Amino acid sequence: MGFFEKLKEGLKKTKEAVFKQVTSLFSRYTVIDDDLYEELEEILITSDVGVGTTEQILESLQEAVRRDKITEPEEARLELMKILAEMIGEGEPLNLSTAPSVVLVIGVNGVGKTTSIAKIANLLKKDGKKVILAAADTFRAAAIDQIAVWADRVGVELVRHDEGSDPASVVYDAVSAAKSRGADVLIVDTAGRLHNKKNLMDELAKINRVISRELPDAARETLLILDATTGQNAVIQASEFKNAADITGLVLTKLDGTAKGGIVFSIKRELDIPVKFIGVGEQMDDLQVFHADEFVRAMFEE
Repeated sequence: MGFFEKLKEGLKKTKEAVFKQVTSLFSRYTVIDDDLYEELEEILITSDVGVGTTEQILESLQEAVRRDKITEPEEARLELMKILAEMIGEGEPLNLSTAPSVVLVIGVNGVGKTTSIAKIANLLKKDGKKVILAAADTFRAAAIDQIAVWADRVGVELVRHDEGSDPASVVYDAVSAAKSRGADVLIVDTAGRLHNKKNLMDELAKINRVISRELPDAARETLLILDATTGQNAVIQASEFKNAADITGLVLTKLDGTAKGGIVFSIKRELDIPVKFIGVGEQMDDLQVFHADEFVRAMFEE
């Protein structure tokens, strides 16, 4: 199965539940009128696109219809696809301009953080990069064991300490290993706790100080992992994390398991953080670099 076919298959639930309705809606109408817009509004809101984002989409569509004197519903549908692609924008590639570069990964437990780290490591390894993982989520023994299993499966090195160790000391040792072993990328797993934001902020600040001191010129990314199946709750979660950390990109997981793929549009509008990867399956190569045009096309194409 090719890249685009896999994307289409992964987005099948959202497409069947939402965007098939959109396509059907435009095919049922012979004129563009208020009834069409009202039905479109209802479909988008119920797909977790969000009220504010839906209003913006409709305003943009209505303006384009007036400006370009669009009279055919099918032309309006094509215009809608353009508006959606522009709204989410292109995902920016990871900044890996130094060797080593550092990728900090944050997210609450259960969103697919550890598996996403493994899949990103796998992508980078396939691209010829030497990757080292740091098991800095030291508050759960299960987290350390889990990332160890994935590191072994992907075939990358792992720096780990015992449960309860200081996360910053793990990062210090991982940075030393990355420098001495000529790694291209160091990926750091961090604790996924939001219930005490101050602890999270303090912990991330401490980790960042270690990296700044030991790798002052390194390219840095902070990726937030979000579970698409939680819909609008993912937006709330992302907003909380944004207040606690300087997030440079989002990884949206489990898109294949939900009809709430419309959340991508809401997240982009409300947070203005680029989506860098999307997860559309359980397999190692089912985490894909995000491309807005392909995402929207996969939603609409048969």
